[in-house]
Amino acid sequence: MTDSADISNIISTQKKYPCPTCHKPTVWQNNPYKPFCCDRCKLIDLGAWANEEYRVAAEESPFSDDFNH
Repeated sequence: MTDSADISNIISTQKKYPCPTCHKPTVWQNNPYKPFCCDRCKLIDLGAWANEEYRVAAEESPFSDDFNH
């Protein structure tokens, strides 16, 4: 039988990573929102992608020169 002290010890020993949105230490294991700490941070990040706040750099045009003729 486990008591609340045992559960607290298990949670405190789990590795934590910073949430990409709010940087709050977040447990990775059994986290349905990973790598985020909560649904709110997950949606904030999705909104940033939708608003084109994040961009992936490209060295060349993704289109071939064949289409420019």
